[in-house]
Amino acid sequence: MDGAEERIEDQCGELNRGICGAADSSLDIDLVARPLLQQTTRINGNNTRLLGASHVHALAKALGIRPTKKLGQNFMVDPGTVRRIVSLAGVTAGSRVLEVGPGLGSLTLGLLETGALVTAVEIDPCLAEQLPKTVAALQPEHAVNFSLVLNDALKVTATDLAAAALDADDPDHPFFLVSNLPYNVAVPILLTLLEKCCGLRSAVILVQNEVADRLSAAPGSKCYGVPSVKLAWYGEAFKAGKVARSVFWPVPNVDSALVMFMRRDTPLGDDDLHRRTFQLVDAAFSQRRKTLRAALKGLISADAIAAAGIDPTLRGEKLTVDDFVRLAKACLTNAE
Repeated sequence: MDGAEERIEDQCGELNRGICGAADSSLDIDLVARPLLQQTTRINGNNTRLLGASHVHALAKALGIRPTKKLGQNFMVDPGTVRRIVSLAGVTAGSRVLEVGPGLGSLTLGLLETGALVTAVEIDPCLAEQLPKTVAALQPEHAVNFSLVLNDALKVTATDLAAAALDADDPDHPFFLVSNLPYNVAVPILLTLLEKCCGLRSAVILVQNEVADRLSAAPGSKCYGVPSVKLAWYGEAFKAGKVARSVFWPVPNVDSALVMFMRRDTPLGDDDLHRRTFQLVDAAFSQRRKTLRAALKGLISADAIAAAGIDPTLRGEKLTVDDFVRLAKACLTNAE
């Protein structure tokens, strides 16, 4: 997690230096972008107030953004795809939705269009300053349903989110996560939010295709690993289809895919069992070719592994999350 946080902070600093260098950037946005933002985008014969390619390009120009691979900047420019993601997530009027990394607001506007209550977490202050203006220009009647938290998603707390809009009286109030997550930190963001926010009941996230494979992989597959098992602790995930490269600007060099997630109604265990299970998962996959007997040496004996009903000559990639939970329970029992 620490490495991921450092990468985000480095990117934020570099992005801010590029965007915020001019003192009159907000004036430029008003003069250049507002006319385009006030136009509507036509979808299937209907006028809707979402961001199309011309809007995104105008905003990026006004903000001084030059999308780069290094910063992972790929903005969604296809309103049809945005609406399909929102529909897939089951977002409707009154739904409470968290979006991480809203960027210029393509997905944000699609969520707000349904009448949902949307809270966005944005790490970059320049993008965070512009987003409410974009919402007010395109969907003024929904602006009251929008809240923004200027923070790192890896550091934000459930209380922070609840105070913003999700539910100030109940930090554990159920909500959706619907996001085009930054590819290089998608996994730690998702797992961190699940750990901190009991109210996060379901999610639809757009990630790099290989990340989607890892998050939804089954035991025994090549993609199965630490992210697969840790996400399975919280609930069930599966791929919901690929997204064409052409819906982004600039067009990325990697494929993207949607992952759907549903949280378990009942947790697999308490905080102690959670920590011990994740410790065993990390150790088991630290060297994938090692057997459990070798990989977990010092954490649990081969006899204890066998007593838990698991063959100590197996590798971690063969174990389900329930298997790891049984091992963790054996560890805690032996520690007592």
